[in-house]
Amino acid sequence: MHAPLSISRPSPYTHVNCRISPTVPFTGRNQRVMSELDQYDYELPREMIAQAPLHSRADARLLVVDRSYAAIHHPYVRDLPELLRAGDCLVINDTQVIPARFVGYRTDTGGRWEGLFLEAGPGGVWRIIGKTRGKLRPQETITLLDADGCEAAQLTLLAQQADGAWIVQPDDPADPFAILERVGRVPLPPYIRDGEMVDADRAHYQTVYAKKPGAIAAPTAGLHFTDRLLRELTEGGVEVCRLTLHVGAGTFRPIATESLAEHKLEPEWGCVDQAAVDQMEQSRRRGGRVVAVGTTSMRLLETAAAGGRLKPYAGKTHLFIRPPFEFHAVDALMTNFHLPRTTLLVLVYTFGGDQLIRRAYDEAVREQYRFYSYGDAMLIL
Repeated sequence: MHAPLSISRPSPYTHVNCRISPTVPFTGRNQRVMSELDQYDYELPREMIAQAPLHSRADARLLVVDRSYAAIHHPYVRDLPELLRAGDCLVINDTQVIPARFVGYRTDTGGRWEGLFLEAGPGGVWRIIGKTRGKLRPQETITLLDADGCEAAQLTLLAQQADGAWIVQPDDPADPFAILERVGRVPLPPYIRDGEMVDADRAHYQTVYAKKPGAIAAPTAGLHFTDRLLRELTEGGVEVCRLTLHVGAGTFRPIATESLAEHKLEPEWGCVDQAAVDQMEQSRRRGGRVVAVGTTSMRLLETAAAGGRLKPYAGKTHLFIRPPFEFHAVDALMTNFHLPRTTLLVLVYTFGGDQLIRRAYDEAVREQYRFYSYGDAMLIL
């Protein structure tokens, strides 16, 4: 059995200690000009980052942003049946989080290694990212450890890609998801207990309607729903519509470029079928709203509606929603609070309006909402 790793693990997430930047640009030769990204910074006390979900998911607070009146309200997720209207269409992402985090060691040297499964490729190969001391080389093998610290599988490194990811060959020809269930861990973000899972996370970090495995991070707005809440919504006339977008690493990476236009999102696979399109169109014709649960649902819907009209879609999307953007498919958005300087926060600002969303985040901090994956939520109407 090997000792716990002391190296920082590979993660699709960024840090949280970002500060509020000046809101007034400076001019002059020796003065800094405000960056385009500075408006997406904010200050958050670390103790407001939720480390576990509430006992009842639907008891989370829900900051409601009403764009028509520039108003902010503070109900709870359990109040959604009163906040939504009969005829609205609630769009949920039924992707299932896979246990994508690996712990292991370099077979030849015993050097500690951690990794993250990204996707399976043709011929049984995988695409992963990993971190260790020293330089990895092609044909080197990694031994993976299960939750008990026992040797459980091996990966042979084949080739490193330009972005640093590796193409690897597992020694087991079984279905990759079956191997991950045996050796993988829940890929928690590092702001939750430094990324170290407990057994309860296998259920907590998964929506109750998760169906199709493939995500390496949860569509966190969906974590607030219970079977009872979904039943109450449908009994009140709200339709529930499913789509699938497998959340990847690129969604959460910080924007490191000087401008938004320079940042490129890594593609993620998604599918909106004809039945879902028909359901949403019928809802709108009856005066209902399309309410996207999560930025993942919104990105896929707006990808499918890129021509101005919602159509079935299956394939990869790298849509980065940023100003200026014209929304065609989504009328309302339910989402968790997002880390500073990320594409997710830019999306929320773009949909809700810069000033109103900045005000909402300020109020959420002042009212001590619980932030990020296991935290509270926001509903933008």
